[in-house]
Amino acid sequence: MPPLLLMNTSYDSPHPSRSSVSPGSASLLIVFAELLGTSLWFSMNSVADDLMAAWEINLAGIGLLTNAVQLGFVAGTLLFAFSGIADRFRPSRIFSLCALLGALFNALFALYADSILMGSLLRFLVGVCLAGIYPVGMKLIITWDPEKASQRLAQLVGMLILGTALPHATRYFGVDWPWQSVILFSSLLAVLAMVLIFWLGDGPHLKISAQSKIKPISIRTIFAIPAYRSSALGYFGHMWEVYAFWALVPVLVATTHHISNPIELSGFAFLVIAMGTVGCLIGGQLSKSISSSRVASYALGLSGLCCLLYPWVKDVPLLLQLMFWAIWGMSAAADSPQLSAISAKSCPPEFVGTALTIQNAIGFGITMISIQLCTVLMPYLNHYISWVLLPGPILGLLLLNRVRRSK
Repeated sequence: MPPLLLMNTSYDSPHPSRSSVSPGSASLLIVFAELLGTSLWFSMNSVADDLMAAWEINLAGIGLLTNAVQLGFVAGTLLFAFSGIADRFRPSRIFSLCALLGALFNALFALYADSILMGSLLRFLVGVCLAGIYPVGMKLIITWDPEKASQRLAQLVGMLILGTALPHATRYFGVDWPWQSVILFSSLLAVLAMVLIFWLGDGPHLKISAQSKIKPISIRTIFAIPAYRSSALGYFGHMWEVYAFWALVPVLVATTHHISNPIELSGFAFLVIAMGTVGCLIGGQLSKSISSSRVASYALGLSGLCCLLYPWVKDVPLLLQLMFWAIWGMSAAADSPQLSAISAKSCPPEFVGTALTIQNAIGFGITMISIQLCTVLMPYLNHYISWVLLPGPILGLLLLNRVRRSK
């Protein structure tokens, strides 16, 4: 990475930031940039039906393209974790560079990709860049307001969810746009995210170690921390469900509602996924009065119940169906920021970036299995596909509470 952007810094050297910006204002700016940057994630999925027709592929092919992003994200997080990049360089510079490169690769997908092979390569590179946007964004927001980590991470993850849903809204409001334009708009948003974070800089609580002072930290060492192990195990169960759920939302909705217009389906999918933002914000407020682990437990239990009940949703009145989608959309995401907050608080400050990227790497590796499994099995299981997601929240809930009781 260019030395001008990734400047090596020791603990004693100053770091650039907008000192006149309050922690609250900086946090809001970061979560807004997260919204813009993570619109790259599902930019392809929002136009899946057009892409399937243009490339003559099926739902399993869309699953491969989706998993290419997940694989790139895993590769990126592993690179960041084991090279020490996440804790060695300024998070604002990493975020800015990755947002710019992610916008470039996403644009190349829209303009030049014409097959699953080429498309998967470009989506893989987008995933690598997202590793410098999502987990690094979590560290960046902690450098500005560490005392409100749970609340701020809830806001940031909420914006990530809204960002993943944003391409569906883009398609809904840009009814006459070709599918390439919907994807290109996500690139434009990512460039804007880069500009905002590059301008803002890092917070006053940033701790960066010089390269010579970096000490390797192993996965075994991190998982030996009880609170981290507890949150990570719960997070892995959560990840089995949530990204496969988001990838399948248009299909899940279409099997319970008679929506033949793909544009209307995109609008409904946006609302369902965007409810995760509401869930994260509610969870962030609840974490002020009850523990983050308890908030995460409630969310895992609710989302697991939704997975169990989905096959019968088509048979209930419309109002109950809408309530069901709102609850599932909220609960599937509300636990994520609380689990990340526990992980961040449980580790030494100088290794927070590495700990979060390791957790993300394993978690997103799990999503690859569930996404591909669901897209392959969907034609055979139909309404019962949600039961493939069910083990995630159940195991996450059991493991989170088992470890919590053992402390």
